[in-house]
Amino acid sequence: MLIRTMSDVTRRNLLLGTAAVAGIADASAQQSEGAAAADELNKVAVVSDGAYFHQGDLVHQGHCNNGWIVFRDYVLVVDANFPSGAQLILPKIKSITAKPIRFAFDTHHHGDHAYGNQVWVDNGATPVAHTGVIEEMKRYETGYYGGPPGRWETAAKQRPDVAASHLKPPSVLFPNELYFDDGEHRVELLHLGVAHTHGDAMAWLPKERVLFTGDACVNGPYNFVADGDVEKWIATLDAARKLGAKVVCPGHGPKAGATLLEDQQTFFAQLRERVGALVQAKKSPREIYQSLDRIRAELVAQARIARYVSPDGLPSQVEKVCQEMTGQGFPDDVKAAQAARLQHRHAHALDAASYAVPG
Repeated sequence: MLIRTMSDVTRRNLLLGTAAVAGIADASAQQSEGAAAADELNKVAVVSDGAYFHQGDLVHQGHCNNGWIVFRDYVLVVDANFPSGAQLILPKIKSITAKPIRFAFDTHHHGDHAYGNQVWVDNGATPVAHTGVIEEMKRYETGYYGGPPGRWETAAKQRPDVAASHLKPPSVLFPNELYFDDGEHRVELLHLGVAHTHGDAMAWLPKERVLFTGDACVNGPYNFVADGDVEKWIATLDAARKLGAKVVCPGHGPKAGATLLEDQQTFFAQLRERVGALVQAKKSPREIYQSLDRIRAELVAQARIARYVSPDGLPSQVEKVCQEMTGQGFPDDVKAAQAARLQHRHAHALDAASYAVPG
């Protein structure tokens, strides 16, 4: 599962998703979405007949984007969101249709996409996900599976909406694909490979050529890379591009056209190219860290991908690629200094903004 980018904070902040996220938000990230995108926050957009997109407010509420498809007899929701996010869009869906909400599809296991499952279950829906989501939950939601407190327990300490609910893992699972087809609408849930996590899946509407990507594709500086694999992510995005989408509904940021997939892919390709050049030049992880300013400048100079670059998030993205290529991360003293700078910035931003955690 944060601004400046999904990569610039700890996993704890990813799960909290509210005041912690807002505290790290910077003006450049918000400006990258533009006034038009801001106007779309928390509003329902029709992307095709019977299919809807809702851009969540990540900065102030920690919410992901949502989608839903109205079939003849029921509704399929894309992403459970946090509990407060689920409660926000639930009446919006009901204002559009009286049909029951039968399924909630988790595109991956992160809290801002799956912690709202219980809300949907309480309203008659069944959570659905790729089998990898359960494997990831077993790895990180150790409290639920009988181990020490995990991510849910950490989030519950900071988010009243999480504390008032409980974890509900998806109970309908698919290894590669699952189809919903009533003759009018067809939605294909597809696992195209490892990307943002090891359990990513997308919702593809082949007739309408609409693709809901989850965080495998975002539109802005929201890429968290710690739970995925950047090299495999590029290949997964290539598979997604081959579907031929006309409308792409990302996990965070505004919806866009088909070029969004290529933009996201290009960012990662350019990132790997620059880190790879340093690795080929036999630079050490410390020297790669010391090259961050140059890498950042070269990426920002490319108009197509500049919006994906975050001053705070880039170090963790570069380190992830360095680890994939060499097996080595940044030295501990470098990471400690970076974490201290982030914490300082975070604390000051929180003091200035006084963001409230939604209940």
